[in-house]
Amino acid sequence: MSQDLKVALVGNPNSGKSTLFNVLTGLSQKIGNFPGVTVEKKEGFTKLPDNRSARIIDLPGTYSFYPKSRDERIVMDALADKTSSVHPDLIVFVADASNLKRNLLLFSQVADLRIPIIIALNMMDLASQAGIEIEVDELALKLGVQIVPISARKGEGIDQLKMAISQSSSIPTQFSSIDVPSLAPDLIHAIRRDLNIPYPYVALQLAHQHEQLSFLSSEQNKRIEEIKSEFSFHSQQSQATETIGRYNFINDVLFDTVKLNSDPGKETMSNRIDNILTHRVFGFVIFFAILFLIFQSIFAWSEYPMSLIESLFVWMTDIGHQYLPAGAFADLMIDGVLAGLSGVLIFIPQIAILFAFISILEDTGYMSRVTFMMDKIMRKVGLSGKSIVPMIGGFACAVPSIMSTRNIENWKDRMITIMVTPLIACSARLPVYTLLISMVVPDQKVWGFINMQGIALMALYVLSIISAIVVAWVMKVIIKSRERGYFIMELPVYRMPRWNNVLLTMYKSVKAFVFEAGKIIIAVSIVLWVLSSYGPSGRFDAIDEKYSSVTIAQEYPADDISRMVSSEKLENSYAGLIGKAIEPVIKPLGFDWKIGIALITSFAAREVFVGTMATIYSVEADDSNLASVRDKMLSAENPETGLPVFTVAVAFSLMVFYAFAMQCVSTIAIVYRETKSWTWPAIQFAYMTTLAYIASLIVYQLLK
Repeated sequence: MSQDLKVALVGNPNSGKSTLFNVLTGLSQKIGNFPGVTVEKKEGFTKLPDNRSARIIDLPGTYSFYPKSRDERIVMDALADKTSSVHPDLIVFVADASNLKRNLLLFSQVADLRIPIIIALNMMDLASQAGIEIEVDELALKLGVQIVPISARKGEGIDQLKMAISQSSSIPTQFSSIDVPSLAPDLIHAIRRDLNIPYPYVALQLAHQHEQLSFLSSEQNKRIEEIKSEFSFHSQQSQATETIGRYNFINDVLFDTVKLNSDPGKETMSNRIDNILTHRVFGFVIFFAILFLIFQSIFAWSEYPMSLIESLFVWMTDIGHQYLPAGAFADLMIDGVLAGLSGVLIFIPQIAILFAFISILEDTGYMSRVTFMMDKIMRKVGLSGKSIVPMIGGFACAVPSIMSTRNIENWKDRMITIMVTPLIACSARLPVYTLLISMVVPDQKVWGFINMQGIALMALYVLSIISAIVVAWVMKVIIKSRERGYFIMELPVYRMPRWNNVLLTMYKSVKAFVFEAGKIIIAVSIVLWVLSSYGPSGRFDAIDEKYSSVTIAQEYPADDISRMVSSEKLENSYAGLIGKAIEPVIKPLGFDWKIGIALITSFAAREVFVGTMATIYSVEADDSNLASVRDKMLSAENPETGLPVFTVAVAFSLMVFYAFAMQCVSTIAIVYRETKSWTWPAIQFAYMTTLAYIASLIVYQLLK
């Protein structure tokens, strides 16, 4: 074995595999894609007792080697291809001790690949609570593998598991549950001989799945097809025979090693809770009450830390003006980079709170119930419950959510889900919403505890859900397909959230927001500062000459002259000219040319809107005005009317525009990659932009 051991985590969905991955790797993990495909790969490192480092690869959860989705096919791809960079030296099979029979089907298949394997028998505490008694040593003897009882959520048994990994043999010791060659002797022999395959079960799986396996060449695929035809191989019949044989073995093993001490007719606690939380009426009431709590908390809990961050940036701006020598570099750093950064970092508390709640809902098992409840509604608009998973994920970010639609087998369901997921209010919209809401919605409480700003934020999120469902219903009629979708999912038992996992999720989400959005915003802020600080030849000189006259000096105070010069230079800068060019188009929506600049720059990422506003108003302001971006926007006046720029009508028009508009180049790129065509992202951009314009126009005209 190599110095750095490659360890793959394999198991069923909801077996606790991802929790174990987080416990083993902590902060030393990274996200990427599996070689040659766009399926997300999680890997990290853990230190073993013998001071070696183990590379932990978290493979997608699957119930068997006969996959229903692209994510599940990755498991066979990684385990069967010895040349793959993710092919493991050792497999840690994560099994749910409270549902061992179902888990052992996949284990028996993995064991027949003849890769060294250890079983991490997870959720032993839940099995004990359910009255399930497992003779671990006897089970290990019958399977021929080392079994380590653990509770990943509580961190129990992790040191013993690391010790077992460090002491693992490079020689597979596991027993086979069936006589694999007897399933198709001639076919298996021919594939092993012609493709140089060492183990019978790998050869059998190549016969079943060769068309989906990326590591096979076209010549090898052709040869397997010839062998299948030669021996009249029936894949489904072979799968059925294999599965029956494996369950016969599993039943015999469990009969001798597992005892049930509880009353089998007694209803479990999870089922009793489900009777309330998934009730056809009260279930939805509770779900919306939870959403209400989340959005109230986003405003109430984040107010103090946001004020601290806001004050910090005002102080840093003041320090910059005091100690940096006046000139272009100081202006760039203060009005460009610092102003742009303030527009990102101030929203860290709200992003952290949002992702903390999402993590808690997933950790407790409640998010699966939401998926289950929404299935009936989704079917009425032409989708399945599987569409809810990426749509709920859209609250965080549309990009990974669109990638997760690969789990949807039905082509029509998948395409509709891809087309409507960007309508769901993602975390990138949160900075735009909270900034504008804080400006025009009073921070008042109704009945002493309901925050008006929280209600406004929740209304925008509910609007995003309703709009996605309505658009999906329209597309159900437009997009034609004869395929029928189906929805099968397992509801995990309710558990207490693992708080260190919640904190880890918050940290990773905030880190991704700051560094991914931050890089874009700094780049955009620098470009925007240049465009805002310079203009066509002669224009700035004419402005300086105009305001240096004795008449102007006598008529206005020095501070007012400085402000007027900044304002007029901004209007005549390259950025100002771009904004002026599109102003006639956006004026019916209540937007001026400065907002127009923000609409263009935020196409890189929606949250850039805030940084753009910060940069524009910093460039326009004089050095004595060190107010935060919100205060600068509140004090901005329309030169034609003398009224505030950001009225209630303008703010809500802008929020509705961002609710519908496709202001995200990353999402367009991922839709192209997933659909392999520019047609779908073009349609998506067109319909979302049209929807945004019409909705924004209606809102502004009604409220103005």
